[in-house]
Amino acid sequence: MPAIVVVGMQWGDEAKGKIVDVLSRHMDVCVRYNGGPNAGHKVVFDGQTHVHHVIPAGIHNPGTLCLVCDGLVIDPKELSVEIDGLRKRGVRLDNLHISQSAHVIMPWHKMVERAEETKLAEGKIGTTLRGIGPCYADKARRWSAVRMGDLVNLDVLRTKVPPILQHYNAMLACVYGAEPLELDAVLAECETYAKELAPYIGDTQALLQDAVDAGKRTVFEGSQGTMLDLDQGTFPFVSSSHPIAGGACLGTGVGPRDINEVIGVVKAYTSRVGEGPFPTELHGDAASNLREKGREYGSTTGRPRRVGWLDAPCLSFAARVNSVSAITLQSVDVLSDFPTVKICRAYRINGKEYTRLPSDRSLLNLAEPVFEEFEGWTGDITGAKSMADLPASLHSYVATVEKVVSAPVAIVSVGPGRDQTILTDAGKKLLPFLSV
Repeated sequence: MPAIVVVGMQWGDEAKGKIVDVLSRHMDVCVRYNGGPNAGHKVVFDGQTHVHHVIPAGIHNPGTLCLVCDGLVIDPKELSVEIDGLRKRGVRLDNLHISQSAHVIMPWHKMVERAEETKLAEGKIGTTLRGIGPCYADKARRWSAVRMGDLVNLDVLRTKVPPILQHYNAMLACVYGAEPLELDAVLAECETYAKELAPYIGDTQALLQDAVDAGKRTVFEGSQGTMLDLDQGTFPFVSSSHPIAGGACLGTGVGPRDINEVIGVVKAYTSRVGEGPFPTELHGDAASNLREKGREYGSTTGRPRRVGWLDAPCLSFAARVNSVSAITLQSVDVLSDFPTVKICRAYRINGKEYTRLPSDRSLLNLAEPVFEEFEGWTGDITGAKSMADLPASLHSYVATVEKVVSAPVAIVSVGPGRDQTILTDAGKKLLPFLSV
């Protein structure tokens, strides 16, 4: 039985939530393995839009075990709000389990991150200001980390928090000139959310390993995208975790030989939130037109996303680093009625042409994209039910993307809804359970 990793191949916002939801309807287990509340995984069905920040997109399928695993960082307040919102919509949560080893975003993490970004000014990373980076930093520092298992053990919490808070209050006061946090207030807030979240917290490693050993169908849901990976992305303008397929092993405790397939998610164009290089970025009216048509505003922050054409060197790199079996091509409907569409086949940097992503990511700031232009497609394709319903020029675009990533396109998405998902011939072979 398959264990499938779903991974973003760009800078995030590729519509991974939709693909995870579609797959999860046929899966026994759905697993989030990295990131935190900076994710905004959108699921659309029955006229409703659900945005998930921490809880796996598979939660809408009552028969799917949903695990929030070790590799995440969690804001207890935001998670409580997300749980409450799902309950109010009638979503069952008895299949949700949260790792006791996931790390807790504490109030000081958000204060420090906001202060750091303000101080960096034009050199800022462009984070979502949710305390995610500082929380991962504490995970690496170890002594100052708080985990979900600590949160629900009040004796441990009351012992652990005071020295950490003393450290952060000194930093906030001396470095940033900020007001200190009150110990009693921090503990009271923690205890409130600990009571709400305690029923969900436990040993997700054991649950997942038992499921994998039993041959249960499992989908691993990555957040952000390959180019935001801490090691492989456009450092330092990256996330603080490992969105790549290898992160599914790091963030869950499942070994690499237990992974059967990797599905890369690619948007038909490119978008990016925050600072950092973006060689194919559009500006002016061209950017505004694509942004509005694609509704390119952050699901988590509401910030307008930067947009541009597809980037072949980035996609080729992402395909290799993730060992993708196949890809899904998302949002092709957004490009309808563009007279032409473009793909960057190479970069020109200081007079030299690069067809591969340079290991020195800072060179991307100097990159001029070398574009190939393709015939666009016209008309409303959002109701298409098969590849035969799509225009010939779109078929050519799909074939070009397949060459770029050296992997077949398994799914073509013509809209945000579950029913706007077309399985290709390659997809029927790789994912036969979706065609049942």
